This record gives sequence, C-alpha cells and structure tokens, in this order.
Amino acid sequence: MPLVKARIRVGHSPDPDDAFMFYAIAHEKIKTDGITFSHVIEDIESLNRRAMKAELEVTAVSAFLFFEVADRYALMPCGASIGENYGPVLIAKRSIYPKELAGKKIAVPGLHTTAYLALKLFLPDFKEVVVPFDQIPAAVESGQVDAGLIIHEGQLTYAKLGFKKVADLGEWFYEMTKLPLPLGVDVIRKNLGKDVMRKVTKLLKNSIEYGLKHRTEALRYALKFGRGIEEKTADVFVGMYVNDATVDMGKKGREGLKTLHRAALGSGLLKHSHPIEFVEM
Repeated sequence: MPLVKARIRVGHSPDPDDAFMFYAIAHEKIKTDGITFSHVIEDIESLNRRAMKAELEVTAVSAFLFFEVADRYALMPCGASIGENYGPVLIAKRSIYPKELAGKKIAVPGLHTTAYLALKLFLPDFKEVVVPFDQIPAAVESGQVDAGLIIHEGQLTYAKLGFKKVADLGEWFYEMTKLPLPLGVDVIRKNLGKDVMRKVTKLLKNSIEYGLKHRTEALRYALKFGRGIEEKTADVFVGMYVNDATVDMGKKGREGLKTLHRAALGSGLLKHSHPIEFVEM
C-alpha cells in the first residue's frame, strides 16, 4: 500500500480538553507516517469563521456551525466534545426561572456556537449580546446583561464566583431526547480524498487514546491551557469532554447530532441543509 502523505493544518481551541486530545500529536508521541501537522490555536468562534471559508484541512468547530459547512467538511467520529446530561450553563446573579429571561439581554459566546443554538431552542425570545466566553461572568456581574451562557471550565467554576444556575442546557436536551448533546466536533475537508481523510482521522483517534492511557503527562500539558484553573478542576473538565465518546462518538452521539440538526432546521435557525457525512474508519 502506497505511503499517504499530506501537510495538515489542525485548528483547535486553547482549552484543556482540546490540548489533551492533541497532546500525542503535538509532542510526537505517536508516528504520523507521512502526515505533517501544524497547529492553529484560536478560540472556537474564530475557528468557526475559518471553517466557513474552508481555510483549514482539519478543525474543531461548533456542531451548529458544522451543519452549515457539511458540504465541504466530513465529520470525524473521534474528537467530539459531548455532554451526557450536562452542557452549557445559563447563569444569573440571583435565582430566577428561565421564563423570567424572555426578552432580556443574555451574553452568548458566539452566534455560531452550539451553546447559542441550544439556548435559542430552549428560550427562543431573548436579546443576544455576543461576549468573549471568558468575559461573560464579568458581563453578568456588572449588569451589562441579565444572564450569561457559560461554556468551557466556567461550567465548573460559576458557583464559586457567586452565580446561580438558571438552566443546564445539556440536562434539558437529555430530558427532551434521552440523548447526549454534541457541542464541538472535529471535521476534515472532503477535498483531501478518502485515503488522507481516513488516515488523519485514525491518527487523531490514536492521539486521544494515547492521552487517556498516559493521563498524567497529557493533563500536565493540558493545564497550560487552563486559564489558571486548579489541576483538580482541569482534571474534572477533561474527564467531562475527553472520554470514550471522544474516542468514538458511537450510535448515541450520532443520534444526538442528527436530532440537534433536525431541531435547528425545524426552528428556522439553520437555513440550509447538507447531508452529514462521517469519515468511516
């Protein structure tokens, strides 16, 4: 079998879970056999914008954004961040019912994020204010907005900061569907061809498996991307979003994605539908 060669730019966010997944590739812990990787590390909304132009060969994107670019990218069955009965958290300064936020200002981390899609499905009537994800707690605290939608490690730290949970959108999605909520996914450009797509997907899977088998060293690397959070918190966060479902999203993960896709179309939040293509290993 001929050696498959390619230069692959990989886009991922500066978060502990993404860093953990790519640790083995970034530190050459596994053989890549003709595939050369370079890393583009940006926040998820920046990666979403790049994906709309199909700039990178491989990239992490929000599941919501993937639906818009599924004509040019195929979904890698590994690398997904999936919330099994947990997900983005809607927070406020005081305990309130979700319906009290109808028509109010809510800080969201980006209009292409799955968190935003889930919130629009949960609470269709609100005024979105786009705020960088790590500045959302401050926007809520200052009163700039009435509530904020928290992603990443903020899901674990908001209570310590004195905020109240209004709703966990992963819990809500599970209650409605009995399925996990796919938040972020890794995708690969279709024009690379089937052989490269399969090989790169296999290498990412190998990298995730290496991290899970060598958790201590992978976590030590991932902590550099933890924005000052404690090792224990980073460990919990990585455990939430790097697990068996990250190695392979499986039947439930795929069903969760398809259910989210149908909901986005049915609500009118997604204007165009493209068939979802998975890279088959």
